[in-house]
Amino acid sequence: MVGIGPGNPENMSQRAVQTIKEADVVVGYRPYVELIEDVLSPEQEVIGSGMRQEVKRARKALDKALAGRRVVVVSSGDAGIYGMAGLVLELLFEVNDYKRVDFEVIPGITAASAAAALLGAPLMNDFVVISLSDLLTPWEVILRRVEAAAQGDFVIIFYNPKSKRRVQQIEEAREMLLNYRTASTPVGIVTGAGRAGQRVVISDLAHFLDEEIDMFSLVIIGSSQSYVKEGRMITPRGYQISGGEKS
Repeated sequence: MVGIGPGNPENMSQRAVQTIKEADVVVGYRPYVELIEDVLSPEQEVIGSGMRQEVKRARKALDKALAGRRVVVVSSGDAGIYGMAGLVLELLFEVNDYKRVDFEVIPGITAASAAAALLGAPLMNDFVVISLSDLLTPWEVILRRVEAAAQGDFVIIFYNPKSKRRVQQIEEAREMLLNYRTASTPVGIVTGAGRAGQRVVISDLAHFLDEEIDMFSLVIIGSSQSYVKEGRMITPRGYQISGGEKS
């Protein structure tokens, strides 16, 4: 399992690049495989498939590995954070052949880290990561998690915030947040972090839904301590800086 980060080789670890190059078979969501074409070689078998075919991809990868081939399953960001690592590992245990396969996860730059770096320093204190996709998790459960994070005054990172068909969830999440945070709370929106066409916007809780948001976006909601200065979003860690400045 290899996390490819944003997908460009310069943002991948040397270990991730080398592991992909040494693989006999590379498996992944087709757009993610396309991102690493420069790392692949003609001798490798490449298996790419579309959205919502995760189980099928995982089974193909496992079949290849059980046949004795060196297989890499790629995920954008970190394979262990909303990636394929958990699914492959569960299937490996299900077929009861885990002793025949050397399973390893090679981490990558997760979207939260990539987006935060572009915004400034919004994750310097405690934060929570929540996916707003209700494809695999009931919306009622997600909304309870949003409220709990809001009550705890965590910085909140929304993965999968909005799609063409799923537009209401982020609106409901914002209404929930407004019960606990001021309308001026800073909000960062990063779309396509580290990729061509990357967009970085800083707004606030009152107006961020006016911005373009899609499934390639990450939305970071500040805590009560977060602020914006000179176009940078900052959440203080708590250090004391001489002169009384925020820290």
